[in-house]
Amino acid sequence: MHVAFVHRRGFGQFAALAEHLATSGHDVSLICETVDRRLPSVRVILHRAEPGPRAHSRMARHLGIPDHHVRIGHRVAETFDAMVRHGEQPDIVIGHIGWGSMMFVKDILPKVPAIGYCEFFYKAEGADVGFAPDDNPDAETRKRLRLRNVAQLLSLEAIDGGISPTRWQKSLYPVSARNRIAVCHEGVDTEIFRPDRNASLRLPDGRLLKAGDPPIITFVARDLEPYRGFPQALEAAAKVIRQNPDALFVFVGGNGVSYGTPPPGGGSWKDALLASHDIPPDRILFPGAISHDLLRKLYQISTAHIYLTYPFVLSWSVIEAMSCGALIIGSDTPPVQEIIRSGTNGLLVPFFDTDALADTILRVLQKPEDFLPLRIAARKTIENRFRLVDCLSRQKSLINSVVKAA
Repeated sequence: MHVAFVHRRGFGQFAALAEHLATSGHDVSLICETVDRRLPSVRVILHRAEPGPRAHSRMARHLGIPDHHVRIGHRVAETFDAMVRHGEQPDIVIGHIGWGSMMFVKDILPKVPAIGYCEFFYKAEGADVGFAPDDNPDAETRKRLRLRNVAQLLSLEAIDGGISPTRWQKSLYPVSARNRIAVCHEGVDTEIFRPDRNASLRLPDGRLLKAGDPPIITFVARDLEPYRGFPQALEAAAKVIRQNPDALFVFVGGNGVSYGTPPPGGGSWKDALLASHDIPPDRILFPGAISHDLLRKLYQISTAHIYLTYPFVLSWSVIEAMSCGALIIGSDTPPVQEIIRSGTNGLLVPFFDTDALADTILRVLQKPEDFLPLRIAARKTIENRFRLVDCLSRQKSLINSVVKAA
């Protein structure tokens, strides 16, 4: 079977599935604008990159992003058209619907079944927008968000099935589409991401970190920004260190902005916020983005792992940390509530309550051994619901059912 994946930025959520299908003997292709990695036996087909959203004097307000998505959709359609002309028509197409890549697939391949990855449907209430106390979306914001869903709505009308990584993310989509969207996370390799209390991590300055020596509180995000609760985590760190100067905080992430907006005046949120906190430099580390192997070791030696997020897409990092048996101190927001029951397999605090976050960290630092059952339960949660081999099996079952129904 020839399986064609479509994702604007490389393999993304499809990496494990694409590699598994390729090693199982299937013909696998990836159609993308840029590629994040290369996988053995998977052919990468790059389509022409489109410049970002553009303004035009005769273009209606807020049509910049929908226009951009349409242009991306045309590039993907042209790629499939060329594949068909060269006798390389796929048997199924699986693609992310968020950037317009899947808009015109059915117009080129009307008889080829298509599955859409349904990651996040934008809303003016009930999700990320309007979550912060000072965020009150006006009419223009609401119109912009509605138009941002144009590509997804057109894709949903055409695809034969969808997949969302969590129940909450699926719940954001229109009621009329939900019965065609299955819930299945990409999964985590529990053989690689596993507990190891003997793990150690060598820092660039030569220091060797081990579990509990010193007590290490970890925080991981693609970028250090408000959407992932960096301001609250940093403020809580300052409060904890004042009472427990032995604690070491490690903040992993870049200085850009993946979601939301930059700080007033530009620059990075890290630099903007550090200036307002008196934190001893030897008690807080910013290693930037680090390798997956180092991330795994960091999770393994963590005394407590902070995971805060707006009501937004669930990060892979929290799944991997739980798989390593890390104690999660998370925000009581819907994405986190779906995987963590406070006091059972982790601890939850209000997103904006830095006193509650600091108090919870201090409680863990005082008697970390008391929280071993939560660590064990966190690992068990991943084994039961997010184990890679099981997630791959569910994804393959969805593929087979869609192909048979076509």
